[in-house]
Amino acid sequence: MGHGWDPMAAPRIWEVGALCRAVADSLDARFNPVAVRGEVSGFSRASSGHCYFSLKDGAGQLRCAMFRRAAMLLDFVPRDGDVVEVQGRLGVYEARGDLQLIVEALTRAGQGALFEQFLRLKARLEAEGLFDAARKRALPAMPRGIGVVTSPGAAALHDVVTCLARRVPHIPVVLAPASVQGSQAPRELVAALESLHRMAAAGAIDVILLVRGGGSLEDLWAFNDETLARTIAASPVPVVSGVGHETDFTIADFCADLRAPTPTAAAELAAQSRETWLGVLEALRVRLRRGVTHRLDGAGQRLDQAAARLGRPSTRTAEQQLRIARAAHRLQAAVASRLQSARHTQDAGLVRFRNASRLRVDAARQSLDHMALRLRLLDPKLVLERGYALLADESGRAITSVGRLSEGDRVSARLADGEVDMRVSARPRIHP
Repeated sequence: MGHGWDPMAAPRIWEVGALCRAVADSLDARFNPVAVRGEVSGFSRASSGHCYFSLKDGAGQLRCAMFRRAAMLLDFVPRDGDVVEVQGRLGVYEARGDLQLIVEALTRAGQGALFEQFLRLKARLEAEGLFDAARKRALPAMPRGIGVVTSPGAAALHDVVTCLARRVPHIPVVLAPASVQGSQAPRELVAALESLHRMAAAGAIDVILLVRGGGSLEDLWAFNDETLARTIAASPVPVVSGVGHETDFTIADFCADLRAPTPTAAAELAAQSRETWLGVLEALRVRLRRGVTHRLDGAGQRLDQAAARLGRPSTRTAEQQLRIARAAHRLQAAVASRLQSARHTQDAGLVRFRNASRLRVDAARQSLDHMALRLRLLDPKLVLERGYALLADESGRAITSVGRLSEGDRVSARLADGEVDMRVSARPRIHP
């Protein structure tokens, strides 16, 4: 009789921990090391630095743990939905009896070939000068219109439109729809950009936003297209690239005039808020008003100083009269002296002297009469007799402008035959 399996024999009784260890040993001998491809689900990073997630596909799901040492080597943060390739060792988490994969390396699926293709295109376009800082253009401070290239159903479009409506509701926004993922996306993105280029040439828009949300390297691959890169570089107006999240980079980012970390940030960079410009205008208004006031105050001060040096007209008239009287006195004394000397000359000389003196006296008298006439013409009384009045404030200073008067001020008006005290009953009006 053989020694085969006896169904009636009692099975071996295992300790739970011993069975888990035996299963783990079997897995290790049968599968490890192992490489797995799948979609990330439930990714989280603990405070210890360890990462926990699941890999799944249409037929199954596998728990994964990536300890801090391996997680520190990651060059990106995995997100739910990313398709990745991992390398590690299968085992059993004995505390729960769960099958789990201890991940030692993690990369985006297909990243190697795609990333090498990305680097080759980047190096070639950079050598041609498409990424040079010298060809980057500054964004217009106040664009007449903003063009947006993205998918009509994308969340990025909602974010951009909401941001622009809040910051610059007065600026028109033109959407050029295009797919942002898939084999047809590069061709549609190029066509959308070219349509906006024509609008820019006509003066309808001054800046273009090329945006989409985040994703894997494969999801963003349409923005690594060479034709798209050259179309961006040929744009007649600045292009802002807001593709993916802050850690995502595409060829479109390097060709654009400006890269934004997110679609919303692209909208914010393209249009400064209306409140910012209103604040600038208010500051300019205050500076202008302060400057005008300063100029007016300075002019008023110079006018007061000139008026003080000029003095009252009557004072100037009295000074002129005194100067004329002194001149007449000196003239008369000179004539008398000449006449006295002439008496000691010969009769003929005396006659000639008298005749000459008479001529000089007549000329001097005429000059004196002329000066007296001019003096009379300067007399303000003649002006007052024609119906004018000379106004002065309470301190006696002449008033030459209604700008110096306020309602309730006391003034005096000097007329031809006397003075009148008055009070300003209404706010003075300045005539242009």
